[in-house]
Parts: sequence; C-alpha cells; structure tokens
Amino acid sequence: MINDTQNNLVIEKRKLPPGDFAIWIFIMAELLVFAILFATYAFTRAGDVELFNASQLSLNQNFALINTLTLITSSYFVVRAVAAMREDKAKNCFNWLIAAIFMGLIFLVVKSIEYNHHYSEGINMRTNQFFMFYFALTFFHFMHVVMGMVILGANAVKTRAGNYTSENHTGLETGASYWHMVDMVWLILFPLIYVMR
Repeated sequence: MINDTQNNLVIEKRKLPPGDFAIWIFIMAELLVFAILFATYAFTRAGDVELFNASQLSLNQNFALINTLTLITSSYFVVRAVAAMREDKAKNCFNWLIAAIFMGLIFLVVKSIEYNHHYSEGINMRTNQFFMFYFALTFFHFMHVVMGMVILGANAVKTRAGNYTSENHTGLETGASYWHMVDMVWLILFPLIYVMR
C-alpha cells in the first residue's frame, strides 16, 4: 500500500510532457513539415500510381526492414536510459545511450549502402518523381537521425559528467523526446515509401 502511494506520487511529480516544453513546439513544427511532405507524396503518387509502383520494386525492402528494427530498438534503449536515470543509475543510463547511438549509426550505414547502390545504377533525384520524393524524404529523415545522435551524444557526455540526477534530468528527457519523434517519422515513412502499393 505504501509502495503504491509512493509510486503514484513519483508519477504525479513527473512533468508532462517530458523534457523541455520548447522541444515539443519544435517537434510539432517538424511533424507538420513531414506531414505536408507525406501528403504531397501521396497526392503526386495518386496521379501516377504505375510509375510509383514500378519504381518501388527497385528499393531494397530488407534494408528498410533492418533500419525499422534498428530504430525501434534504439528507441527502446533510450527508454531504458531515461528509466535508469530516474533510478539514479547514471552508469546504466550512459551505457543505454551509447547503445542507442550505435543503433543510429547502423541505420546511417545501411541507408548509405542503399543510397550508394542506387547511385551506382544511375538512379538519382532526376530519375523520376518517385525517386525525387524517395531521396528528398529519406535524406531529410537521415539528417534528423544525425541530429538525434548528436543530441544523444551530448546527453551521454552530460550523464557521464554527473550533470543529471533522478530529480533533475530534463535535458535527457528532451533528447529522448526528439529521438522518439525521429523513430515515429520513420515508422510512417517506411510503409509509405517501401510498402504501399
């Protein structure tokens, strides 16, 4: 009974939404930009479904699936990092953050291999409308992954320096919120670009 009461108090003390409020304004703005891009893609695709379907066949769905699982795993690691800090386990938090950054690196490597394959076959943004959207959307997301890794790296440095505690880790939650946004965008991008027929 006492433990339940203590748990409820801890939950009540947590800020909602987690992290700095400014990051949520930024996330909403970013999601709006992606939503406009996705809607433009869907509208253009509706005008030439055959071209889009034929072009999709040259994409490597296995690479895309690997990257999907990689980002989902990285988000899990970030969740574990925040949970560890809430328990004042800074070393565990640091390790989870490094693991999440490593998964982000895997994503970038796989995506780069995929880009290289396309370019080696003479496929680029000028090939057709599908590939214009493919490169624009996936590279825009690629750069968000890079930015997310930089943010998580800064969180890892601050964690190792002892700048976060169980009571004060808003910066860590801010970075985690951004990373989850990057993950969520990919979970929309993956079926939209690679799967939808």
